[in-house]
Amino acid sequence: MAAPREAPGGHVEAGAGALEAVFPRDPALFADSFPEESRYRLCGRVLRISQHHGARLGVAAPVWEAALALCGYFEEQRLDFQGKSVIELGAGTGIVGILAALLGGDVTITDLPVALEQIRENVRRNVPATLAPQPRVRALSWGLDHGAFPSGYDVVLGADIVYLRETFPLLLGTLRHLCGPRSVAYLASKMRREHGAGLFFDTLLPQHFLAELVHRDEEQNINIYRVTCRPRG
Repeated sequence: MAAPREAPGGHVEAGAGALEAVFPRDPALFADSFPEESRYRLCGRVLRISQHHGARLGVAAPVWEAALALCGYFEEQRLDFQGKSVIELGAGTGIVGILAALLGGDVTITDLPVALEQIRENVRRNVPATLAPQPRVRALSWGLDHGAFPSGYDVVLGADIVYLRETFPLLLGTLRHLCGPRSVAYLASKMRREHGAGLFFDTLLPQHFLAELVHRDEEQNINIYRVTCRPRG
């Protein structure tokens, strides 16, 4: 197999031979997809992330820049997830939640049902079987079934989950359910004007939460917000 080569920003491009190992255990599940494996150096670890591009997964398939920005923020700030309950929303590949688990978090990684096998594949690739607790992978449709999840997670994570205006009320409802008085959410987003990112973070989110801009990448047009609940009363 050709040796992987590292690209700028800690991204390691996989050689062609590495793609042979990307398919999940049920090959028919992604029969219409184009598989790719990429490697990323994050927090002193190399993560091998499968991405199944195609109509089936759509926007859930790739590792988006905002996810890498959020992982980089973990490293820059040396965030400590040890012993904390963590949930990732709209995980796609699961890279953010997987890194949080490797950094000590008790992690639940969520997305729509169609994306779960890709996430499970990436968990198997990157999380040692000896790690306890193991990350859980579960379906979560915003605004519909968040009641099956507890309230008051220590940390809520989301990367590039703000891009469909019609989902904004559903996402807000789920955030309000998952976050308690001591919860902290870290939301990273490409600030696409056409997708209403500014509306969500500047107008809608502050109605229920305190949102602090903690990182701004001008080149990538990515913001990272630290979000906490507004004090009641």
